[in-house]
Amino acid sequence: MIEFHLDPRSGVAPYQQVVQQVRHALRLGLLHVDEQLPTVKEVVKSIAINPNTVLKAYKELEHQGLIAARPGIGTFVIRSLTDDSLTAQGPLRQSLQRWLDRARKAGLDEESIEAIFRDLIRSSSIEGVV
Repeated sequence: MIEFHLDPRSGVAPYQQVVQQVRHALRLGLLHVDEQLPTVKEVVKSIAINPNTVLKAYKELEHQGLIAARPGIGTFVIRSLTDDSLTAQGPLRQSLQRWLDRARKAGLDEESIEAIFRDLIRSSSIEGVV
């Protein structure tokens, strides 16, 4: 089962962080079709978040066709975001892990590493369009 966490420094709304975490888990194959998500009460208890925020996130995911509430039973994944690229992720993750280890040894903190990563994603997206 997925465990949520909130980053108050991210600048991303808490409900959107929950949505992103579910989408990432689906994309990485960590959540599967028919798997149950934590109840709103469980999420509220684990990360000290307003129940309406969790409901908003779940409604957004439902609107995206990724989850569905089953009254009296819970909320379940109904669609995955994994594709054939999942098999390529293993070697890429290992390579990225080695890079992260080198970055940390060089003294970079998490925020600096994330800034580099986001900058590279943005610049490669721009270059890919041109």
